Amino acid sequence: MTCVPVPVKPGWCNRIRASLACVLLAQLSACGNPAADSWSGYVEGEYVYIAAPIGGALTTLSVQRGAEVKRGTLLFELDADAERAAREQAAAQAAAAGAQAQDLDTGKRALEIDVIRAQLTQAQALATQADSELARQQRLVSQGYVTASHLDEARAAAAAAAAHVRELTSSLKVSRLPARGQARAAATASTEAARFALEQARWRESQKTQSAPADARVADTFFRQGEWVNAGQPVVSLLPKGATKVRFFVPEAALATIQIGAIVSVRCDGCPAPITSRITFVSTQAEYTPPVIYSNSQRSRLVYLIEARPDAADDARLRPGQPVDVSPTARKL
Repeated sequence: MTCVPVPVKPGWCNRIRASLACVLLAQLSACGNPAADSWSGYVEGEYVYIAAPIGGALTTLSVQRGAEVKRGTLLFELDADAERAAREQAAAQAAAAGAQAQDLDTGKRALEIDVIRAQLTQAQALATQADSELARQQRLVSQGYVTASHLDEARAAAAAAAAHVRELTSSLKVSRLPARGQARAAATASTEAARFALEQARWRESQKTQSAPADARVADTFFRQGEWVNAGQPVVSLLPKGATKVRFFVPEAALATIQIGAIVSVRCDGCPAPITSRITFVSTQAEYTPPVIYSNSQRSRLVYLIEARPDAADDARLRPGQPVDVSPTARKL
């Protein structure tokens, strides 16, 4: 093969040298300020841990890991025999207190009033007899047949009979009256206390049964049927719909372009299309390395934590712990 020299016109070498210098300068500039087209991040779930405020043995576990549950679906039940007995006791005490308060408002029974009325009739008859005896003794004293002491005895007997009549008359009036204000107030307070105790007992019994607070996926279960669960110890963890968020980290130089409400595009391995998400949180503090590193190129950068939530329609496409790449867009919500 023979090399044939190509003639070069004067001045071309200078033009070629200038073009190469421009290309080299552009490459050096690009190396010094690389454009950040995407940022690394991961998906995080906001789990809800369902626990009972009262301890007990786990009698029913109605769900399994990975199951989809609707709001109000029974999750688990704890043994509630003691709470059920306490509720029945409180109900009986509330009924007793209410009956006592009602009894104070009704006065005495009809038969008791009839007894007092009969006693009053008897006392009135005795008072009439005592008055007649007093009048007879007064005549006998005036005629000189008896001494004045007999008159004094008759006068005392008539006074005693009259006092007994007044006593029974007052008793008959009182028997028709309700209890005094202070006694009625005390009875009302006792009734209210018994009612509140009953409500508390019902609440304690109801807390032994826990249901799903929202539509969710069962993330995990921590106990098996028959095991003892302490008060406040989670039995089931749920991942509600819309409880996933994307956490990613942007360099300090790109922070000025990030705003609350901005739209970002999230890409994940296996996702057929990008997922649109809205930025909901921008950290106010910088950090040198994110807690989860998916790219070695970010290890030495000064970064800020950003959180974004995907649209409701795309929420199910993301899984907690999944690595993602986030790209900025020009749109806002």
